[in-house]
Amino acid sequence: MSEFFENDSPSNASEYTVSEISGALKRVVEDAFGNVRVRGEISGYRGPHSSGHAYFALKDDRSRIEAVIWRGTMGRLKFRPEEGMEVIASGKLTTYPGSSKYQIVIENLEPAGAGALMALLEERKRRLQAEGLFDSARKRPLPFMPRVIGVITSPTGAVIRDILHRISDRYPLHVILWPVRVQGETAGAEVTAAVEGFNAIDSDGSIPRPDVLIVARGGGSLEDLWGFNDEALARAVAHSAIPVISAVGHETDWTLIDYAADVRAPTPTGAAEMAVPVKAELEAAIANFGARHSGGLSRLIDRKRTALRAAARVLPSPDQLFAKSRRDLDEVSSRLARALDVSTQAKRARYESLRLTPATLLRRFGEARRTVGACESRIESALRATLRTQRAHLERAGRRVTVEPVARRALALRERLSLFARRKDQAFLMRFERLHRQLGQCERLLGTLSHQAVLTRGFALVLDSEGSIIKQARDISAGQRLALQFADGKADAIATSGEDKPIAPKPRAKTGTDTGNQGSLF
Repeated sequence: MSEFFENDSPSNASEYTVSEISGALKRVVEDAFGNVRVRGEISGYRGPHSSGHAYFALKDDRSRIEAVIWRGTMGRLKFRPEEGMEVIASGKLTTYPGSSKYQIVIENLEPAGAGALMALLEERKRRLQAEGLFDSARKRPLPFMPRVIGVITSPTGAVIRDILHRISDRYPLHVILWPVRVQGETAGAEVTAAVEGFNAIDSDGSIPRPDVLIVARGGGSLEDLWGFNDEALARAVAHSAIPVISAVGHETDWTLIDYAADVRAPTPTGAAEMAVPVKAELEAAIANFGARHSGGLSRLIDRKRTALRAAARVLPSPDQLFAKSRRDLDEVSSRLARALDVSTQAKRARYESLRLTPATLLRRFGEARRTVGACESRIESALRATLRTQRAHLERAGRRVTVEPVARRALALRERLSLFARRKDQAFLMRFERLHRQLGQCERLLGTLSHQAVLTRGFALVLDSEGSIIKQARDISAGQRLALQFADGKADAIATSGEDKPIAPKPRAKTGTDTGNQGSLF
């Protein structure tokens, strides 16, 4: 480098291109600062570029230096850089000829002491708590008997084996493992994706949806557990529709996921114990409940049986209960038979006293005609009397009033008289129709009870020489002259026997008009 500045004379100075000067400065800076450790605060960090590289600056209270982390180095970092984090960067200084700037190429990055990470953690905790993500009202209770449990942890560590062993001992069920990295820069993103993935499973799909999630990891330092302090992971756990149990680290290790989860377990084994009940205890409880149920049922039956027996002792016997009813029933039955006989005799006497004959019906028909005529004459006479009364009243009123009121009164009376006349006609017609119906009923009854209707059905009346009806065969003597009355006329006959036995009919030829097997009686 000294050869460039040995000659101070402008006339003797050598000429260099810009690239030569930039290259010379690059070599000098890289040789002098090939391996440095720089402490500063991250400024202008916006995450890795699309190429995977990260560009930002390190600053303190007076100076600023540009920094870059290549993609290969980003994958090896233990934690993700964040804006405002105080870190110690290890790497080498170099220059960028395109802009005449120098920068540090970071090969390793670590926080500037645990105090810085704790300050960052407290700041995140305050911000998320202010948003209400840690409120107890948001936390959901764990299901008492889950069917499926989702576990988010490393598939190769001892944590998953402890969880499976504890679940199989207490209450064997279906466990779904979502493998993730539990340490390193990508740990937080992978666990976040696992929580969201379990929540995205359809309850009716081929893969069963877990009833509870366990996020587990063994113990470690603050840097080892830093992935579980990721803000996105805390939000995913807080908004999970499935209850989440946090089992990260030992009992003294606290991360943001512990505050956001529904339940915090001191260890992964404790999380398994919280997630499932003890099968043996459930079986013992069920057996105890069954025994208590059987005992209580037996005692209840005994009490009811005792109460029933006590009630049975004070209740009368069935014979005592039904004795009065049986006696009342017997008395009613005996009275019913007597009352039936009495009623039948009364009905028979009343029927016999009626002596309904054609002459009686004709007499009643005549009485009905006379009643109708009397009603008709009374209606006409009443109408004439009403007309005379109304005419007299009209004449008297006419002498007391003027012409116009009289005309109105006369018109009203005329209308009233017309109404009476119509009502008279209607009443007469209704009365006549009712009497006509009664007369028709009497005629039908007369025809039904008349012996002529019986004769038309093939029967005959046996009369003696005086015209009296002979009702019994023993009233006939041999040689007695008889008269047989048929429906279409009479015929004379002589009795050949007077004994009390039927007389065998004489055989006769059947005709086409015969409707039965009945022949002549004589």
